[in-house]
Amino acid sequence: MSGTHGTIWWSELMTRAPEVARAYYGAVCGWSWEVMPMSEGGTYHIASSGGRPVAGLMDITGMPGMEDAPAHWFTYIAVDDVDAAARATEERGARVLRAPWDVPGVGRIAIVEDPGGAAVGLMTPAEMPA
Repeated sequence: MSGTHGTIWWSELMTRAPEVARAYYGAVCGWSWEVMPMSEGGTYHIASSGGRPVAGLMDITGMPGMEDAPAHWFTYIAVDDVDAAARATEERGARVLRAPWDVPGVGRIAIVEDPGGAAVGLMTPAEMPA
């Protein structure tokens, strides 16, 4: 296992008010923002602190399956092998909500629901530190 296996890797804010959130977290946390187009369309906002990326933000307006979801933070946990982690999720009676897929330059991600019903992202980052 790598030194990052099992660590919180990334968090992103899912909101319908991205500009309000950017202003809030910029003022309260001192975050600066960079905008990146998403391959599925839309814009992804990357928050940085001290020149280091710390979180993401995306607008969930019109996203399928998010119609009734309130604004929320979503967490991703680093794993050495996301495909194996997805299989282990099912073997333990939990559910894979979105099968593993690749995000170029970011890593391989799966969205799962733990046995208690909480959704979380599992990901094998594109560049795992040694």
